[in-house]
Amino acid sequence: MIHIGIVGLGAIGQRLLNRFKGHPEVQVVAICDQIDSLVTETAAELGNVGTYKKHQELIADPRVELVYVAVPPKFHHQVAMDVLQAKKHVLCEKPLANSLEEADELRKAAKEANVIHAMNFPLNYEEAAIKFAELIDQNYIGKLRRLQLTMHFPEWPRPWQRNAWVAGREQGGFVLEVGVHFIQQTLKIFGDITNITAKLELPTDPNKCETGIIASAELLDGTPVLIEGLSQFVGKEFIGFTAYGTEGILSLDNWGELRGGKNGEELQVISYETVQSKNLIDELIKAISGQQAEIYDFEVGYKSQEILEKLRKL
Repeated sequence: MIHIGIVGLGAIGQRLLNRFKGHPEVQVVAICDQIDSLVTETAAELGNVGTYKKHQELIADPRVELVYVAVPPKFHHQVAMDVLQAKKHVLCEKPLANSLEEADELRKAAKEANVIHAMNFPLNYEEAAIKFAELIDQNYIGKLRRLQLTMHFPEWPRPWQRNAWVAGREQGGFVLEVGVHFIQQTLKIFGDITNITAKLELPTDPNKCETGIIASAELLDGTPVLIEGLSQFVGKEFIGFTAYGTEGILSLDNWGELRGGKNGEELQVISYETVQSKNLIDELIKAISGQQAEIYDFEVGYKSQEILEKLRKL
């Protein structure tokens, strides 16, 4: 049984909290948030749980073995550094930090702490994304010609995530919140990204996040990578991650829709029913138990942040 403390009880923290509650090998023993109502309501659901307003107090709780950092990005560095200094395991939301310098400090501290450090990149454990990676590895599309990420949001922030920081230029925006998932997938499946050139569309209010992006980059072999995004327009939300190859196309749309086709054929939905899905919590348990596990550590978080900073350089 792994005993978990959660710092941050907003929409993101609550999402993973529900998964923790349903897992037989973990127990949430402590929670922390500056909003009293969130702490009170969550504690009532969990039962016997320690409640804190300061993250340092939660980290000091002797029952806590792993801390899940689910606060806004601006506070990741401070909270995660305190966890690492306490020599406790840590799971951090993306992005790793609020700057590349902070991310660098965290990855170095994580190595020195000799504890499990992981990022919450959930796409790695989803069946459609796993099948996408498998088909690329099996040469389904032939030689890669182009990789393209499209992000369209009629509203940003979306109704379920409306708060000041998600809409803000410092910590929010769809490039950071959504784009980082596919940056990490690109690094994982296709390798490093170089020669990044980006143009952001920014509102007149200097505190508001981007409303558009057009960016180009390359993989190490020179394959073009295109990133295009737009918000605040009439239409439907769409997120597409598409690989164009010499023999076909493969696209992961809206997180869980996999489509592909060979040259001369129509694009078809590709089934992933036979894919063996994985679970972040299971992998964390394996890692803490000293077993081989599929987790994405702070080094991965740093590399993803490095690309993010170049795309979002204001």
